[in-house]
Amino acid sequence: MTLYIIRHGETEFNRKNIVQGSGVDSDLNDTGHEQARAFYETYQGVDFQLVVTSKLRRTHQTVRHFLDKNIPWIETPDINEISWGTHEGMPATPERTALYLEMINHWKHGNFDASLPDGETAAQLRARVDRFIAWLRTRHEKQILIATHGRTLRCLITALKGLGPADMEGTIHSNTGLYVVHYQDDQFIFEMENDTSHLVQVSVPG
Repeated sequence: MTLYIIRHGETEFNRKNIVQGSGVDSDLNDTGHEQARAFYETYQGVDFQLVVTSKLRRTHQTVRHFLDKNIPWIETPDINEISWGTHEGMPATPERTALYLEMINHWKHGNFDASLPDGETAAQLRARVDRFIAWLRTRHEKQILIATHGRTLRCLITALKGLGPADMEGTIHSNTGLYVVHYQDDQFIFEMENDTSHLVQVSVPG
């Protein structure tokens, strides 16, 4: 089995540095749609037997060109973005950024029960990501396209590498950045990490 794992395309919330999370069901902006098109044009020749997305529209829109080909599609909340609690829909002010960095520091030092106010913890995120990986191991498709979100992608890639939540910051991600992972002999082997070569011709406004 080969997994093609991408983060969704750009949204206006991304562009304006406004916190999204699982509670904000935003749409792609024009750049995000261009990124989705560029990814499709580069990878449309891959024989995907399954597309898996979160329940949020920005992942659906990122892979819609593949869905238009009537490839089987499964939505799962297990790869929704993390909940950022009361920060969702709010601009990233210095005060909110300080709270975020304090939480990240807790995670780095092993306190996976830390969260933003009313938000999800690293332990809760990892539990649903682990459930998703266990489900993936049962699949028989040879090529699977997965569209998820920045923090969830960090958690997923970390887990596939056999690392813990304290290591999440070591995973980088970009809008439609691609990870290609082969599953063989009960091992996950990485071929690409956050590859964005398909975006060379995408124009970014501003």
